[in-house]
Amino acid sequence: MRYFGVIDGKPGAFGVSFPDLPGCVAMGRDENEAYDNAVEALAEWVRDARMEDAAPEPRPIDELRRQPDVIETLAEGGAFIAVPLVIESGRPVKANISLDSGLLDAIDQAAKEAGLTRSSFLASAAREKIRA
Repeated sequence: MRYFGVIDGKPGAFGVSFPDLPGCVAMGRDENEAYDNAVEALAEWVRDARMEDAAPEPRPIDELRRQPDVIETLAEGGAFIAVPLVIESGRPVKANISLDSGLLDAIDQAAKEAGLTRSSFLASAAREKIRA
């Protein structure tokens, strides 16, 4: 699931706000840092809201474009970004997956070089792909 955020700012001070989630904001020195912080802020906001059964479903971008505050931010140079919702539970589970043996060998080698277990390496790679 992804929520749309609106990013705006200038070098040294970028911000991301979520029209669907009042008060959910993130900042960064550049667009990449603001995006990374937005992924974390989104997860925290939704996790807290779920405890109160108050987490809204993300609205379509066309609906968000009609909001007066969004119209204003976009007119001033802001842009929409899609931010993935990744809420980690902290509870590992086993998964049975099938991979090409050559790919698995490459994964194991890369994990060893990075000082990670296979599971940690695959989880890290999945997080990077989801955030992309």
